[in-house]
Amino acid sequence: MTNLAEHEAASTRLPFHLRGNYAPVAGEVEAFDLPVIGTIPAELQGRYFRNGANPANGPTPHWFAGDGMIHGIRLNGGKAEWYRNRWVRTKALAGSERIDMNTGAFDFTVGLANTHIVRHGGKILALEEGSFPNEISPELATLGPIDFGGLLTTPFTAHPHVCPETGEAHFFGYELISAPFLTYHVLDASGALIHTQPIEVGGPTMAHDFAISRNYAIFMDLPVTFDINLAMTGGMPFTWNEGYGARIGLLHRDGARHGATPRWFDVELCYIFHILNAWDEVDENGHEIVCLDAGRHASMWQGSADNFEPCYLWRYRFNVTTGAVHEQQLDDVSHGFPRLDDRRVGLANRFGYGAAPRLGDIDLPTDERMDAASSIVKWNVQTGTKEMHDLGPGRVTGEPVFVPAADSSGEDDGYLVTYVYDKPTNSSSFVVVDASDMKAPLIAEVPLPQRVPHGFHGSWFADD
Repeated sequence: MTNLAEHEAASTRLPFHLRGNYAPVAGEVEAFDLPVIGTIPAELQGRYFRNGANPANGPTPHWFAGDGMIHGIRLNGGKAEWYRNRWVRTKALAGSERIDMNTGAFDFTVGLANTHIVRHGGKILALEEGSFPNEISPELATLGPIDFGGLLTTPFTAHPHVCPETGEAHFFGYELISAPFLTYHVLDASGALIHTQPIEVGGPTMAHDFAISRNYAIFMDLPVTFDINLAMTGGMPFTWNEGYGARIGLLHRDGARHGATPRWFDVELCYIFHILNAWDEVDENGHEIVCLDAGRHASMWQGSADNFEPCYLWRYRFNVTTGAVHEQQLDDVSHGFPRLDDRRVGLANRFGYGAAPRLGDIDLPTDERMDAASSIVKWNVQTGTKEMHDLGPGRVTGEPVFVPAADSSGEDDGYLVTYVYDKPTNSSSFVVVDASDMKAPLIAEVPLPQRVPHGFHGSWFADD
């Protein structure tokens, strides 16, 4: 039997995504009538589901390559009725191969479903950007992949965006081997696929997110690209490609349905995983401006598939009238997983939220940065100010999801919900933060029956 020092030394030799709270949990559990510290607001009636990579069959070469696992909690009448975690029962989990090695064809019904979980048109969808969505029941049973009546023939992004004015879900899919490398799609409010359009980009770029404003769909064509030689080794198949260039495209939403194509704007080399929001305005000269607030990385995976450069909030202002671009850093504290009140998607917003290190931990190396995300940052993007909710040392937040107190409530009149990991006890809890008062103590905390590993994205699904 090895002693503790030998065990710790062996652990540090593992890739970061297989140690600490990145490491997967071994099984599925459920618990009912969970204890509550504080008071769960009565208006929180629904479910919070969060997705993440949790390898089921041994180590994976990269954090992004694990099987999807949903961690869910049900709130009702001020009580935490249940918690459960479930693997998404994908065809990949069952052993199916994504690529036909004889033909090179991709089977988009095979995917990991490990990145996000959203609801649209009455369906809950587990998403990852290389495949079709997998439908999930409200009790976390997997119902299987969907292709919208055979109309979807590309992957489905992990980051669709729903227009609060039309109810449409805008999304895209990117492919790796042949053009079109990017395809834009629209679902109507009922979940029917009503528009599909190829978007010409420079090559097999990894387009993780995009944005919508009231008038435009906004696409990333950035220098992280697919490398077939890396793919053949079984590792992360994307790499930093400085010679590719960087540009952002604006496609008029109404014009797209009549044959319009994007107008592209060159920007400084960077990579963008996640976008906070976009909106349209008119400047003092009467020029049409499209604004984009996004988490900008100076580079991504340069030299190593584990090299995540810090992410900072930047603003892009595209002058549609003159063709000029203005790029500006808005904040000097690194963050991850920016979110906003979904009622403001595509419209001018005041507030945004993200997971951030405590102020003393902002310069930590890549593999320690998420383990130091002990604060939730709240930006006022109109005034350029921010507030921090400090969860305390050793407590690590996930992505903060905003839940309005009521449909008609103000933009920060509501709650931030997420899972928090406590390193000293190696345990996790669900927490509720007052979004209007970031200095206030937690409104509620629900200790969970098992650790929730660091994951990706989640959503609040209010009861209909």
